[in-house]
Amino acid sequence: MPWSHLSFWLAPLLIALVLSIFIAILRTRRINRLYHQSFLDSRRERLFLASVGFFVAVAVVRGITEAIHHHFGPFHDVSLHGRHIHHLVWGILLLLLVGYGWLVEIGSGAPDSSRWAGRLMALLYGVGAALTLDEFALWLNLRDVYWEHEGRESLEALALFGALLSAGVFGARFFQVIGREAVQPGKQ
Repeated sequence: MPWSHLSFWLAPLLIALVLSIFIAILRTRRINRLYHQSFLDSRRERLFLASVGFFVAVAVVRGITEAIHHHFGPFHDVSLHGRHIHHLVWGILLLLLVGYGWLVEIGSGAPDSSRWAGRLMALLYGVGAALTLDEFALWLNLRDVYWEHEGRESLEALALFGALLSAGVFGARFFQVIGREAVQPGKQ
């Protein structure tokens, strides 16, 4: 069974670890105050968090696939009965889960919806999008071309979607106040 292999858990655990560190940093008093000043609109906040989840997942998954390809560390492909399970599968499942959650208005920004759930759903959406788009060339070519020339199509899809979610665009005000705070602490 795939879940009995260390490799099955490494990517989700690494992504969760990095996102947990990010959340811990956001919870510090000064950063938390700046964060809330920068994201008065919950839609902008969800876009920002989706981009964070996206970029973290891209970095982790690309790093792990490189390690697998070069036989580095404890990493190897996840298989079930001899069939390689691509991370695209987990991305699709995650996107379906988040989509369903938003259909029933979990974290959707509706008046009775939990803001915490909205933040979690946004992060998960970004992770699911990254896992799916990282293997865009697979679904476009209907064969595994990850390490071939056609695999570049996945990188292009990641770049396009990453630009759309770009934390620099959607989180620009937050990064501006963080920069000011770094240069002149306490002067707001």
